[in-house]
Amino acid sequence: MSRALVTGGRGGIGRAIAAAYEGDAVVLDLPEFDVGSVDAWASVEGEFDAAFLNAGIGIGHEDVAELGDAEIARIVAANFLGVVYGTRECARRLMPNGGSIVATASLAGLVGMPFDPLYTATKHGVVGFVRGAAPGLLAHGIRLNALCPGFTDTPIVEDELRGRLQAPLMSPAFVAEAALRALQDDEVGRAWIVQPNRIEPFRFPGIPGPR
Repeated sequence: MSRALVTGGRGGIGRAIAAAYEGDAVVLDLPEFDVGSVDAWASVEGEFDAAFLNAGIGIGHEDVAELGDAEIARIVAANFLGVVYGTRECARRLMPNGGSIVATASLAGLVGMPFDPLYTATKHGVVGFVRGAAPGLLAHGIRLNALCPGFTDTPIVEDELRGRLQAPLMSPAFVAEAALRALQDDEVGRAWIVQPNRIEPFRFPGIPGPR
């Protein structure tokens, strides 16, 4: 039976991924497991065929002037370093036979989201890391892609924010379906957009060259 690691596995999307995965899903989540801790990742045991690096938080500060040092460190550790450390550790365990890793970013990793600029920054970091790290991992037979869901019906979407949204919230089960599709993707370094009734890889525009 295949075995997958799922971080943030007790939250809405993570729980849905673990339920949808057709195999043994090993769930890691706070408070027992801190994805931003090197020591926590060093304690992980066993081998895996796949990994869903899904853990993430928002802090809900629109005004950067209000940000405290502890809040900055907390969201960077959870949303970005958790993906970096998780990819490194999972890659080491996948190397003998290869496999697939899906890192949960967000649509906020592709566009600016003014409701939470640090959330936006860390999710941009996840997308950039995935795009940069994927080619090197492919040499070991490991596929790395990002998942970029829009607003989903999870606790991270606070009541105040829900009132500002024009579109309906997606179900975690639909996002989990997209995560499994990204897991099977033969391409690497892609950012899979998940919007209501729509799952597809984002087409990054080319950078203009010199005139």
